[in-house]
Amino acid sequence: MTLASRALAQLATWPDLRRAVPSCGRGQAVSSAEGEIAHFHSGRDVDLRLTDRAVRRFAKDLRGSGVVRIVPGSQWVTLRLDAASDVDLLLTLVSVALTAQQSWPDPVERPLVGCNDQRGAGFVSADHGRF
Repeated sequence: MTLASRALAQLATWPDLRRAVPSCGRGQAVSSAEGEIAHFHSGRDVDLRLTDRAVRRFAKDLRGSGVVRIVPGSQWVTLRLDAASDVDLLLTLVSVALTAQQSWPDPVERPLVGCNDQRGAGFVSADHGRF
């Protein structure tokens, strides 16, 4: 079992989340009532949708982690899961994402841009491993 599959299994038990088909069409996803939260694209890479405001607010800390990749102009961040502590970070950031979607939603007029994988901005685009 990969770290991503363990994280997905844990998130699927959260009452505010449900499994979903990712809008990018690749991998698996979890969504809340407000929309998609995370796309699991491989056994290691996860795209997580934060609001613009949340990305800006936590950018310095996220960049410093070495696990998170921020793509300028994207509401999504990409996490590379290499250790159990990375899964813990993902679970924490999913809580932040849920709060951000409710507290700091992106403006209605701003279109939701596809996840980082869809933009070719993940860590390693050749990593197509399944989980």
